Amino acid sequence: MGCFFSKRRKQAKEPKPNAESGDRDGAAPPEAEKQPQYSWDQRPKIDPKDYMFSGLKDETIGRLPGKVAGQQFVIQNCENCNIYIFDHSATITIDDCTSCRIFLGPVKGSVFFRDCKDCKCVVACQQFRTRDCRKLEVFLCCATQPSIEASTGVKFGCFQYYYPELASQLKDAGLSIFNNTWSNIHDFTPVSGENNWSLLPEDALVQDYVPLPTTEELKAVRISTDSNRSIIPITQGRRQKHSEESCLAVFFGGDYTTANARKLIDEMNGKGFWLVQTKEISMKADDARRVFQEKASEFIPLLENGPVVALEFSGDGSVTACQDIVANIFSGAKVFVSEDKSTASREVDNFYNFADMQMVM
Repeated sequence: MGCFFSKRRKQAKEPKPNAESGDRDGAAPPEAEKQPQYSWDQRPKIDPKDYMFSGLKDETIGRLPGKVAGQQFVIQNCENCNIYIFDHSATITIDDCTSCRIFLGPVKGSVFFRDCKDCKCVVACQQFRTRDCRKLEVFLCCATQPSIEASTGVKFGCFQYYYPELASQLKDAGLSIFNNTWSNIHDFTPVSGENNWSLLPEDALVQDYVPLPTTEELKAVRISTDSNRSIIPITQGRRQKHSEESCLAVFFGGDYTTANARKLIDEMNGKGFWLVQTKEISMKADDARRVFQEKASEFIPLLENGPVVALEFSGDGSVTACQDIVANIFSGAKVFVSEDKSTASREVDNFYNFADMQMVM
């Protein structure tokens, strides 16, 4: 038996005849013997240099929509540059940059500033971190709690920006325009008696910090820094409220949830009320009972339609004004609105305490 198998192995090593070696039939080699082709062989090769800005000085440079397409990006050792990433990416690290103005389109993962100083930035991301930085001014949209470490003189404002591709890029990056904890900062290295971070002035304008690009290529992006056109709603965050009266409005899942929420924000802002905070999150029946209490049974069936969008407004008379707007404009939609100012604060606390617990789980 051993000789039999040895003979078969020897035969298998011999080349099969073909047309060039005198095959009488001139037959082509069987398909099974062709070199296999795999899908990854067809993918374009990625050059890391296309996803990096390094060692630049006194330059304006950027990437247009569609040029990063979800890849990682690195910015390092740049000085006095204007840098614009008008696309969504996986993660971005910014190392050893000085006196730069930086715009970063939606980032699916983390943005990490390390050893940077005197930089001004506009950033939308899932996670925001700094380490060993000083004098950063950041207009931020961050889905989770931003954190700083061994950093001083960091100032935060609410993200405000628009260009036509931004909404779809946020979606590609898995970011909701309503989940923005820009002012809820965690300092890993606090110093007793000092504050390593603060908030930018309420009237701060993003174009005064990160100017519009001046190169012909980047000017093709149709940018607006008008706060009224910002894709991400501008919120008061943890600034001191202008009024002790608050109002909670909650839109339930559906085709027009985002549009309806944006419409209510515009209407309330137009009447002089302030948007304090927003949240988009899924709820369960028990969550609804805790937040909506005696009205819960009315809204529990709607939770199956998807995440809810909650808005907190502030201002004297905000409850009555919100009720009137909802009754007149959204009469065909189910919307929870605080009934009176005496219970509104409790409803706001109940909802956002629940939302905060869900975000850290």
